Amino acid sequence: MGRGGVPKDRENGPDRKCIATGEVQPKHGLVRFVVGPDAQIVPDILGKLPGRGIYVASNRAAIEMAVKKKLFSRAAKQQVTVADDLADEVERQLARRVVDLISLQRKSGKAVAGYEKVKGWLQTEEAEVLVQAVDGSGRGKSKLSTPHYGHYIGWLTADELGLAFGRQTVIHGALASGGLTLRVVEEAQRLKGVRKNEVGNGQPKG
Repeated sequence: MGRGGVPKDRENGPDRKCIATGEVQPKHGLVRFVVGPDAQIVPDILGKLPGRGIYVASNRAAIEMAVKKKLFSRAAKQQVTVADDLADEVERQLARRVVDLISLQRKSGKAVAGYEKVKGWLQTEEAEVLVQAVDGSGRGKSKLSTPHYGHYIGWLTADELGLAFGRQTVIHGALASGGLTLRVVEEAQRLKGVRKNEVGNGQPKG
């Protein structure tokens, strides 16, 4: 893993090609789809559904292009049904996946929420990832800096982070290294690509 950037492919098997862009990349940068029993295209966020995988870059424009140009039928070599709001469904499922992973990290003691706790983890260099709500106060968020050589996630909502931490809403969170943190970073990067609104995602200066 390159500590300052998106984790490199780790035991993800061979690269896959996006049916929309033609770009070849590691599987963790793509969204896998399969053809369901009713010939419906189904997102396979966990990568475990049976059937031949069809891959699209984790990018809203790429998914929408695949839907519009009927690229799923071509890739599946059969007529398939594709929901018009497929990109929205992928976004919903990825957001839920990130929330679930952060929740697991919290339960294992590798994630904290709240300004003071996060600030403490940053000061002691226990934090590997700074997580802040996209709809939180810009002024408040600017008071905390991304860990050196660490990661920043700033495109989940306060409600989504609240679900992850068992609260109503959360603005500031932090993840320690180890456990599922690498997976959180990977899945959050996929989510960032398909999020409809990325306003305010900018990484704070640190």
